[in-house]
Amino acid sequence: MHTKNSLREAISKTVGIVIGLVIVIAAVAGVLIYMTTQVPLTTTTPTTTKPTIEKVKIGIIEPLTGRYAVFGQEAVDAARLLVDIINNELGGVNSLGGARLELYVEDAGTSPDSAALAAERLVSTYRPHIILGAYISRLTAAVAEVTEREKIPLVMDALVDWLTEKGWNYVFRLAPRASTHGKAAVDFVLEMTQKKNVSIRTVVVLHEDSIFGTTVANGIRSQLIAKRVIPNETITYPHTITDFGPIISRIRELNPDIILSVPYFSDGILFAKALQASGIKVKFIAGAGGCGYTDPDSIREAGEAVEYFTNTYSYNPARQTEWNKRIVRAFQQKYGKLPTEAAGIIFYSLMFVYESLEKAGQMFPEDPLNPDNLKTIFLSLDLNDSNSIAAQLYPTGRIKLAANGENLYGGTAILQVIEGQPKVVWPEAEEGVTPVFPRP
Repeated sequence: MHTKNSLREAISKTVGIVIGLVIVIAAVAGVLIYMTTQVPLTTTTPTTTKPTIEKVKIGIIEPLTGRYAVFGQEAVDAARLLVDIINNELGGVNSLGGARLELYVEDAGTSPDSAALAAERLVSTYRPHIILGAYISRLTAAVAEVTEREKIPLVMDALVDWLTEKGWNYVFRLAPRASTHGKAAVDFVLEMTQKKNVSIRTVVVLHEDSIFGTTVANGIRSQLIAKRVIPNETITYPHTITDFGPIISRIRELNPDIILSVPYFSDGILFAKALQASGIKVKFIAGAGGCGYTDPDSIREAGEAVEYFTNTYSYNPARQTEWNKRIVRAFQQKYGKLPTEAAGIIFYSLMFVYESLEKAGQMFPEDPLNPDNLKTIFLSLDLNDSNSIAAQLYPTGRIKLAANGENLYGGTAILQVIEGQPKVVWPEAEEGVTPVFPRP
């Protein structure tokens, strides 16, 4: 039985506890009210917003002045045409929300130093996501030194073999290697000699002395030896040559049946005119490397002097695929001539870039333009006529890059000047065309 004092003590303790609880609850409530007014209450991790990409910056560096400007200008014309098609007909890069390609052009000039400066200028001013160029191999090597340092993928339109053998991580090439051109020229000539029952006693290999000319010529000689045809002599001349007189005299002494020639542009025109003026009769002159004789500009400058000459090309303008016919027609309508080597390489290279960007947006939506992500995409694609516009523009209809960035399915076409017009004659002649061999 409780006494009054004990009862009072019990009540006091109970009241104290209750008051304490009220104070605690009030304090907690106050803290909660404060927190809700200062920061949102959440226990979830904030979601990452997919980056908005309005444009993809594409740089192109080509020789737009000097002796190689004819190639550089055609390449830039081709790039502008393709960018317009991609942006306005294909709707931009759909996986990137319709991002448009924006083209930035720089002149590579005529030397490795000027090409490197062009690359530095392009990178510092615009920081392109991808760069194309620079057609001339020694200029391209200088550009690659800059793009490799900056980790910007370079899709080359130069052909010298070793450009993909230097261990660079961000260099890629769809076009066939230079030595492939030399091999193709030999294979074509030997196939024609068998079909036409034409005998060969002597062969002269004639080439300009740049890295490009030397590499293509090495491909020619290697294939001649493999086919047990030994060239009579190799004649090398400076790529800046202005007088073919002494070389014409040497050719007269050698009296070759076949001349396998690796020109650029100006030297090819000079040689063809000098040979025509000499009156020397050669059964056939086969070019290699896509840099003269049978392109529209060479035909315009050399006229009848290049009639029945052939040359190998990294592009087949007569390939009968839907997209190739469409783009050739668009180029002719816009620029008034048939696209050949310089334009053709840009056609499939830039369309390959576009298709890679589409894939990058799907595989790497958070960072599609990261150079390592782009490299992963470049090396993963296996393209053919049924799944790729780029493949429809390629001579072999197949594009798959090796680990060093080289196309495993590189191939060429051969064009011949017939009645003043460039015609595809090999490996499959265009409809209604037959190779003229030997020269009449």
